[in-house]
Amino acid sequence: MGAMKIVCIGEILWDVFPDAEHLGGASFNFAAHARRFGHEVLFVSGVGDDDRGRRALARAGELGLSTRFIQVIPGAATGIVSVEVDSAGQPSFTIHRPAAYDYATLDQADLDELTSPAADWVAYGTLFQMTGATRALTERLLRAAEGSSFFYDVNLRSASYDEQTVRRSLEFADIVKMNDAEAAILASTFGVPCESTGAFSRSFAERFGLSSVSVTMGARGCALLGNGEFVEAPGYPVQVADTVGSGDAFSAALLDGIGRGWPASRIADFANRVGALVASRAGAIPDWTIAEAASLTRF
Repeated sequence: MGAMKIVCIGEILWDVFPDAEHLGGASFNFAAHARRFGHEVLFVSGVGDDDRGRRALARAGELGLSTRFIQVIPGAATGIVSVEVDSAGQPSFTIHRPAAYDYATLDQADLDELTSPAADWVAYGTLFQMTGATRALTERLLRAAEGSSFFYDVNLRSASYDEQTVRRSLEFADIVKMNDAEAAILASTFGVPCESTGAFSRSFAERFGLSSVSVTMGARGCALLGNGEFVEAPGYPVQVADTVGSGDAFSAALLDGIGRGWPASRIADFANRVGALVASRAGAIPDWTIAEAASLTRF
C-alpha cells in the first residue's frame, strides 16, 4: 500500500519543560510522525487565538500537516502541559485544562470532507475525551467514518481517564496500543487474564473484537499480536534524551507497517527502531529519517 489517508482527532498542546517548550500532545505527535512516513494526515483539534496558538499552527505547517481542521477558538488558551523529566529520561506531566482543544467542533461539511473518500485509519486517544463535548465529538467522527479502520492509543494520564470512556473507545477500535503499565490497569479493570503478555493480548483482543494489540515495554521493546500471530521484539539501546513522543512515533510506525502488509515480527522491530530513535532526541517531534531508524543496531 502507498500513502494512506489518516484522520486523527485529539489534543495539541505545548510541552513546557523547565528550560524550553516543544509542541506536542500525543495525538498531534502521532499525526506529525505519520506525516513523516508520507501519509495524508488530517488532524482535528483546537488552539487558542494567542501566541502559542499561532506558533502551533505555524509549526504544524512546517511539519507538513494541514491546519484545515485545527480550529482557532477565541477566548480559550492553547493547551499546555508542564513536564518534568527524571534522571532516566522518564517524564511526568501536569495537564492544564480547560484548553482550546476542549472546544473543538465539526460541522457536517467538515465530517463529509474528513470521511469522503473514506480514511484508511481514524486515530484517537483517551485524554482528549475527558469532557462530554469532546467525547461526543470523537464518537460522532467514528460513527461517520464508515469503511475506515480505527486505531486507539490508550495513553492513560493520571486523573484523565475513566472506565466508561476507555470501554467505549475499545468497543470502536480495531487496533489498540498501550504500554505495559496501562496493560496492567486494563487487565485489572476489565478482568482480563495477564499471567503473560501473550495471554493478555489474546484475551484482550477476543474480549473487544480487536484485530491487533500492541504493548510497549520501554527499553525492553514491545509485544505485538496481529493476524493471530504473537511476537515479542527486543528494544534498541539508545542514550535517552527524553521519551516524550517516542510512543507516538512507535504508533505511527506500527500503522505504517500494518498498511504495508508486513508480518508482525517486522512491524514490531521497525516500530521499536523508530520509537528508540525519537527517544534519543529532545522533544516529542525531533527530526529523524526512516534511514536512520533502519540503521540502528543493538551493539
